[in-house]
Amino acid sequence: MCGLVLGLLATWAAINAGYGFGSLVAGPWTAWPQTGVPDIDPYARAALAGRGEAPLARGLGLAFVARVDSSGEPLDGRCSYRISSPVPPARFWTIGLFGLDGAPLANDAQRYAYSSGEVLRREGGGFDIEVARNARPGNWLSPGKARSFVIALRLYDMSIDASAKPDPSAFPSIVRQACS
Repeated sequence: MCGLVLGLLATWAAINAGYGFGSLVAGPWTAWPQTGVPDIDPYARAALAGRGEAPLARGLGLAFVARVDSSGEPLDGRCSYRISSPVPPARFWTIGLFGLDGAPLANDAQRYAYSSGEVLRREGGGFDIEVARNARPGNWLSPGKARSFVIALRLYDMSIDASAKPDPSAFPSIVRQACS
């Protein structure tokens, strides 16, 4: 009986901790490249089914998620953040805010993400995206009334080697500005 309970607890923890095994970590960003392959591990398959998600196929792209800022502190909707370039080489990318359940965050601006084709850029091609409840000039995303959220970076047609450790300096920084 004890073995059954321990097995069920271990399975529950594995499913709720992410998408199984084989994560790629680059600073605050984490991706699970094995979720987009036919021989996906059973823990990742269960996690995807539980969340109702359909992952990108490995050859199409990769989704990275940040639950913490660049200093390792959990993202907090009462705080403001600056997400700053660079982004790893990709034909197209998006950066957006999502709830812990994976749904886009409701906000009055009805702006949920920016893409590489629409983000306003600084001279030289870099960009900054402000994350705050109150409107900001330039690229701004609001977490709405959410207390907790995640930032998702989706890279489409990218050149990241899923078997190598990615360079954190090639990924956007997430810097906490102030909290209310």
